[in-house]
Amino acid sequence: MNDQQVIMDLHSRWVFGWDRREGDAPFDFSGTFGEFYDFSSPDVRLYDDFDPEHRVATTAAGYGSIWEPAFGDMVSAHHVVDDGPHVIAGDDLAASTLRFLARIVTLGGVTDIRTTSSLVWHRTPGGWRIVREHNSTEVLSPVE
Repeated sequence: MNDQQVIMDLHSRWVFGWDRREGDAPFDFSGTFGEFYDFSSPDVRLYDDFDPEHRVATTAAGYGSIWEPAFGDMVSAHHVVDDGPHVIAGDDLAASTLRFLARIVTLGGVTDIRTTSSLVWHRTPGGWRIVREHNSTEVLSPVE
């Protein structure tokens, strides 16, 4: 596979790392996403406007601390990609975008979302890793 195909595969698999099924083990961000994020780079900036506090994480571990409680409280989360991924890859940096739909089920109810995900990857000795993330989410009306 060339770099563009590798990034396409990584971004696609990244989406489904967020899936949760009822009865899953507790959500472990670093265990799930260790192959995707750069856990040692000082250049990390990660943002998702679905976070009610709109925090920008400057480490992958910090980003995990935003999402572990929320995903730990979920009954389930199911994702489907409806556009992309689209990739531009250079020697040491690559950018990818895709759009996904998700249904998130909590004890409080159901939330359907459409999210556009943009990731910047950099080449490390261990492979391509995420150093930038920006997700923009629209909450949709639930469909029964």
